[in-house]
Amino acid sequence: MLITTSLGPGCKKNGPVTLPELPGTLPAHPRILMLKNEEKAIRQTITTDNSLRTISNFILSESDKMIAKAPVERVLIGKRLLDKSREALRRIFFLSYSWRMTSDSKYLDRAEKEMLAVSAFSDWNPSHFLDVAEMTMGVSIGYDWLYYELSDDSRKTIRKAIIEKGLKPSLNSTYNWFVKSNNNWNQVCNGGMTFGALAVYEDEKELADQMIERALSSIKLPLGEYEPDGAYPEGFGYWGYGTGFHVMLVSALQKAYGDNYVLPVSAGFLKTAGYYENMTGPTGKPFNYSDNGTGASLNPAMFWFVRGTGDPTVLYSEKYHLLNQSVPNDRLLPAILLWCSGISLENITPPDKNIWVGQGKNPVAVMRTSWTDPNAIYVGLKAGTPSANHGHMDVGTFVMDANGERWAADLGADDYNSLETAGVDLWNMSQNSERWGVFRYNNLAHNTLTVNGLYQKVAGSSSITGYSDQSDMLNAVTDMTTVYNGQLKKSVRGIAVVDNKYTMVRDEVETLSSETIIRWNLVTSATVTITGSNSAELVKNNKKLILKVVEPGTLTMKTWSTAAPNSYEGSNKGTIMVGFETTIPANSSAILTVLLLPEGAKENTAVTAKKISEWPNIVVK
Repeated sequence: MLITTSLGPGCKKNGPVTLPELPGTLPAHPRILMLKNEEKAIRQTITTDNSLRTISNFILSESDKMIAKAPVERVLIGKRLLDKSREALRRIFFLSYSWRMTSDSKYLDRAEKEMLAVSAFSDWNPSHFLDVAEMTMGVSIGYDWLYYELSDDSRKTIRKAIIEKGLKPSLNSTYNWFVKSNNNWNQVCNGGMTFGALAVYEDEKELADQMIERALSSIKLPLGEYEPDGAYPEGFGYWGYGTGFHVMLVSALQKAYGDNYVLPVSAGFLKTAGYYENMTGPTGKPFNYSDNGTGASLNPAMFWFVRGTGDPTVLYSEKYHLLNQSVPNDRLLPAILLWCSGISLENITPPDKNIWVGQGKNPVAVMRTSWTDPNAIYVGLKAGTPSANHGHMDVGTFVMDANGERWAADLGADDYNSLETAGVDLWNMSQNSERWGVFRYNNLAHNTLTVNGLYQKVAGSSSITGYSDQSDMLNAVTDMTTVYNGQLKKSVRGIAVVDNKYTMVRDEVETLSSETIIRWNLVTSATVTITGSNSAELVKNNKKLILKVVEPGTLTMKTWSTAAPNSYEGSNKGTIMVGFETTIPANSSAILTVLLLPEGAKENTAVTAKKISEWPNIVVK
C-alpha cells in the first residue's frame, strides 16, 4: 500500500498529540508482521525472483546451522547485553520464519528452546535498554508466530518473560528516558515494547494499550529529525538501526490494526529512503560520516519504503548489494520477504537524478556522474554540527570515489566499549569533552579544515546553502563560519564535479585580527607521494589520482600519520593523511582550491578561476 505523507499520531510539531482510539480487538495469533496463511504470497514471490529466493534460502541455511548450537547465554560486554540480544533476535526471527515457510518441526523446537533459555535470564539488562528492546522484539515474534504450536507451559513462561523482563521495566523512570529522546534509542526501544505489547495483548490489554499509546506519542520526537528532506542526523549506519526499527514498528501496527489506521510517519520520514540510497558510492562503500562504519550491505528497511512511497527505484543500491555481495546475516533479514510482495529486483531501474541534497540537523549533499558506471565519480559533502547525536567534528568533510576506488575516505566510528573501559567520557558532547581527544572524532582526522590546530566548535552549525544539478558542474556549497567561531571571520566550502572528469574543492576564508595557520586535510588508503610544491600522487590498485593545489600560492605539502595516540583507540592501519598547511595574514581573504584529478583528467582553468558565487545554477534551499 502507498502511505500518504500526512502527519500521523505523534508527528505534530506543536501542542499535545491526539491519538486515535486503539481498536478493541486484534487478529488472532499470528498477528505481528505476517498473518495466518500469508506465507503463500511469500512462497509465490520467491519462486519468481532469483534474488529474493537467495535471501530465503540463506535464512533456511542459517537456521539449519542454529539447530546444534547452544542457546545464547547472559554474558555482558562491558555494560551491554546487546550482542546477545541481537543474536537472540536473529535466531528467533530466522527460525520462526523457517518454520512458517516449511512447517518443519526442527525449526519450531529450536526456536522454542531459544526463547525458554532467554526467558530464564535474571533480566534483559534494563540499565542499557536497547538490550531489553531487541530481546523483547525477538521473543515476541517467536511467541506470536509459534503461539499455537508451543506447549501451555512454554507459552506461560515466555509470556511472563515478555511482560516482566520486557514491558514492565520500561515503566521505570530509571530506564525509560528513551521516551523523551529524539534518536535511535527512541525508535528501537518503542519498537521493541510495541512488539511485546502486540504479542501479549489478550492477556495484558491495559498494559499493552499503555505501551502502544506511549510509543505513538513518543516517536514524534525522532520523526522530527528526518525533516525536511529525509537526511538522518546520526548518519548511514544509525539510519539502518533507528529507521529499521521504526519501520518494524510501523509494519507491525499496519498488520495488527489494518491499513486505515493512522501511522507514525511524516513527510520527511517518507523521503528518507532517498537519503539512504544515495549514501552508497559506486565502490559499494558508504558515506560514513560521524559514528558509522566503513561497510555497506543490503538493508531490510529499504524494502518497506517501496510499499510506503510507491517508488521502486529506491532499491537500486540494494540491488547492487545483492548482485555484488553475499547476503548479510542481518537479524531483520526475514522482513525483506514480508515486504517484497510484487517487487522484482531484476527490473529495478536507477534513479533519474545524480545529486541528492538534504537539510536538517546534519545536512548532506551527494553527487555522482553515473548510477551505472562502476568508474563514476561520487562525492558526498557533509555540513551540520558536531553536537548531533553520534557526531564528529567533521563539518565540511567529504568522501570521493573515482575509477572504482575510494580516494577520499572517512575513518568512521571507534569501538565504544574499548573507549568506555579506558574511562573516556565518551558521551559528553561539550566543547572540552574527552570525546574530542579521540583521534577519529576531531577535525584533525577528517577531510576538512583545521585552524591554528584548534577543534571545530561544537555549538556551530552549517547548512547546504546552495547546489546545482547542472551535469557538467554538479556542486554543493556550505557556510562553515559558525563552526570556526573565534578562529575565522568567514569559511565557505564548495565542492564540484567538473565536466564529469574530476573533483574541485574550493574554500573561501577570511581571517581575524591575527596571523592564521590553516591545515587542509584528506584521509586516504592510497599510497601517497609528494610530487611537487603543490601536488601529490595517490596510487591504489595500480590506479592513480593527482591532488593538485591551485591556490594559495604559498603552502607546504604534507602527510600526517593516522596512528592513534592511545592503545585503546582503533587501529587506522593502511591509511594516511595528505594535504597542506598555509599561513594567511591577519584581516585578509584567501582562496584554497584543490583539484582531485583521476588519471587522465585535465583541469578546466576557466572553471577553476570562478568564485563560488559565480558557480552555475546555485539553488538556495
